[in-house]
Amino acid sequence: MAYDKSIPFSFLKDGVFYFERRIPRDVQHHYDTQKIAYSLRTRSAMVAASRARRAADQLDEYWYHLRIKDTALPGKHRLRIAARNQSHPPSKTLNETVNLSEAVGIYLRLKGKGRPATFKRAAERSCGYVIDICGDKDLQAYTKADANRFRDSLIERGLSGSSITRVFGTVRSVVNFGASELGVTMANPFGNVYFDRQADVKDRVPLPDDVLRKVQSECKRIDDDLRWLVALVSDTGLRLAEAAGLLREDIILDDQVPRIVVRGHPWRRLKTPTSAREVPLVGASFWVAKRILAQTDASPFAFPRYNKSEETNSNSASAALNKWMKPMVPERCSMHSFRHSMRDRLRAVECPSDIVDQIGGWQTEGVGQTYGRGYPLSVKANWLRRIV
Repeated sequence: MAYDKSIPFSFLKDGVFYFERRIPRDVQHHYDTQKIAYSLRTRSAMVAASRARRAADQLDEYWYHLRIKDTALPGKHRLRIAARNQSHPPSKTLNETVNLSEAVGIYLRLKGKGRPATFKRAAERSCGYVIDICGDKDLQAYTKADANRFRDSLIERGLSGSSITRVFGTVRSVVNFGASELGVTMANPFGNVYFDRQADVKDRVPLPDDVLRKVQSECKRIDDDLRWLVALVSDTGLRLAEAAGLLREDIILDDQVPRIVVRGHPWRRLKTPTSAREVPLVGASFWVAKRILAQTDASPFAFPRYNKSEETNSNSASAALNKWMKPMVPERCSMHSFRHSMRDRLRAVECPSDIVDQIGGWQTEGVGQTYGRGYPLSVKANWLRRIV
């Protein structure tokens, strides 16, 4: 890591410039860190200087607003006196007022319990974008013009239609929840904002059968923990995070149906309630399970490499494994393609869709699907054997 004094608030790492700035003490209580650092996504010193200066200016402006917010309003006591002297109550009392940043805090405090860290990050990031563009206003002060300006800024950032949809969905939820908690009835300006939801959206592509077999063959040839993770996902359809966060005790081989127990852990929560399931081990996944349990190290984790902190580092796993697979797989294929392939492979043997959903942990529509315990392991195992 090298610092270049000619480019303010930045450092160079592996040829890429990064922005870095310490948070002033007087506004540090608004943050959960002491500094802000992120990639400027450029190797050009000229571009890095421009982006770093722009980011520094935006922070200075935002910190100014935070300081003003934390400072008592001159003459505020006179406003209280004036309110008491009115013959009728003010149209908007103090408990009916909340800024967007405060609404995020309420939202996370009440709805964020037991949710993964990504839930908090999505709320803070999405609403942070709004604050950057439109300011940290009272919820009822935002207008349709603000929402449209926010949309335009996301498009200028180069976000795809699906990413913009997710950001707007989070902002709408925070605003609706904040207004509901305060008992305020309002039209959410971030609802019904038009944009092309299909812009730059790339379909996820399943792996062709011959490519899938080639990848599995390479996994067995190299035979290390990275390739075990790929092979495990390939014949179970597990999400990468589900597989990376497994304990060794989640792998059961000494039973009539060898299987993996997918359950929530403090270091890796499940995406949905239906994600909790048992998946039979067949083909490459059965081979991996035996290789993992044959290891004599002391770690309780199936993949210790990605569980060295309080949270499973599935992003690191995704980056490393996608990089390794890239020369072998078609364009737009990735680790997530194994889940798409699993559905197609089960369709090819005419597996009923509700069994497919139980194997992959997908949500099945209909009230009746919530009754009972689902299909026995032996039934799921029979269908999985057909595809290997």
